[in-house]
Amino acid sequence: MSIIVGKDITIDFPIFGVKSRSLKSTLINATVGGALTRTSSDKVSVRALDNVSFEFHEGDRVGLIGHNGSGKSTLLRVLAGIYEPSGGNLSVKGQVTTMLDIFLGMDMEASGYENILIRGLLMGVPLEKIRGMADSIADFSGIGDYLHLPMRTYSSGMAMRLAFATTISVDADIILMDEWLSVGDAEFMEKSKGRLDALIEGARIVVIASHDPALIKSQCNRVLKLEHGKITEID
Repeated sequence: MSIIVGKDITIDFPIFGVKSRSLKSTLINATVGGALTRTSSDKVSVRALDNVSFEFHEGDRVGLIGHNGSGKSTLLRVLAGIYEPSGGNLSVKGQVTTMLDIFLGMDMEASGYENILIRGLLMGVPLEKIRGMADSIADFSGIGDYLHLPMRTYSSGMAMRLAFATTISVDADIILMDEWLSVGDAEFMEKSKGRLDALIEGARIVVIASHDPALIKSQCNRVLKLEHGKITEID
């Protein structure tokens, strides 16, 4: 069974080299981004998430909404294990695939084939399994003989197609997305849509941050609204 439970999650990013007395009170109370806070030692930090609690269960398709700097991407990175909470507790049960940065770990000096392996390993796929998937991923990407050349020789579109093809080929219990993935020309996007839809359909929990209300409405059965690092509304 897949489940995500967060209890009083807080994320503080310290600002080194800045003392709170050097900031105007109007800045301390700024209305964009996370709250600026003072510590007892007169240091300043940005509170990107402020004691947020939530539970996501199997079947949940959760949309995260809010203004820029509200904490959506920070929350996704906490769920992905990229950020360690400064306070609170997080429990995640199930295999997680992150689609926050589809180029994460890819090396411009490595070949396309090597980058499929690297990206797959970073997404938690065993080496032998991703090796067995490499040919079908390369075929889906349509990069042809470039598979054996360094990625620095690719056009930006070719590199994007390879990263995208690798990312959407990995099954997972929990999928985390920062905006909906789309890439390439119209033909490649149409080919990719079916595979991405199948990946989302097969996942037990999906969490996606987006500024697109139509996307959230069409893809999600739950919505969390964040403002200045706090969850202000749960639907």
